[in-house]
Amino acid sequence: MPEPRATSSRKAVLYRMVMPGHICPYGLKALHLLRSKGYDVEDRWIETRAQQEAFKAEHYVTTTPQVFIDGQRIGGHDDLRRFLGLSVKDPNATSYTPVLVVFAVAALIALTIDLLTAAPLLSLLTLERFISVTMILLAMLKLQDVDRFATMFLGYDLLARKWVPYASLYPFAQLGAGVLMLAGALPWLSVPVAAFIGGIGAVSIYKAVYVEKRSLKCACVGGGTNVPLGFVSLTEDLFMVAMALWMGLNAWVLPGAPM
Repeated sequence: MPEPRATSSRKAVLYRMVMPGHICPYGLKALHLLRSKGYDVEDRWIETRAQQEAFKAEHYVTTTPQVFIDGQRIGGHDDLRRFLGLSVKDPNATSYTPVLVVFAVAALIALTIDLLTAAPLLSLLTLERFISVTMILLAMLKLQDVDRFATMFLGYDLLARKWVPYASLYPFAQLGAGVLMLAGALPWLSVPVAAFIGGIGAVSIYKAVYVEKRSLKCACVGGGTNVPLGFVSLTEDLFMVAMALWMGLNAWVLPGAPM
């Protein structure tokens, strides 16, 4: 792989699709990247399918955009990133990023609710709201494609394996429990539901990951991500169980305590 040159008069030629019904997003990204790195870009548009097919045949490539620097073909957007020494995301790599983003957004929402209700910041009430909002957000992601979530969920959940419809019902139960807990309403319903689904989930994950040593993807943020099943996934379920126990304690053991 050739190394990028460090001269101040670098020139590049970019061939990208710009058609009335389609502008290639990777072409735009390549154009921005070249310009941000100081290249003088000759931006050549491919405006018809016929032009695209002719270009691919001429240069023996299968995709566009294509970048040329100093007359040498570098390749597409990802190839350009490699040429410039930048990282390229592996679509098959596992990552906790999706669930960590959910946690971060849930924390911000919980703090915002505290501010709007004049509640003390970083209190037990903030933690309750954080867990409730996290449940709601995670349920929302699962509900985007229930069937896809259920298919992945069946790979490790013990109850879903015994009764398949539970896999499709789970996101609705999580959403309902989260909403009721956030509102502090109907603890007789939200507490047992959260404790039940959280408890089954925690046992299932522990068995699959720590007992059977299986390497699986978690369905916690829906069925289309590469979040590994493990500690973070287990934490989600333990949060639900802890929240249920705490709210049950407040509702029935310490009824005078603030919710």
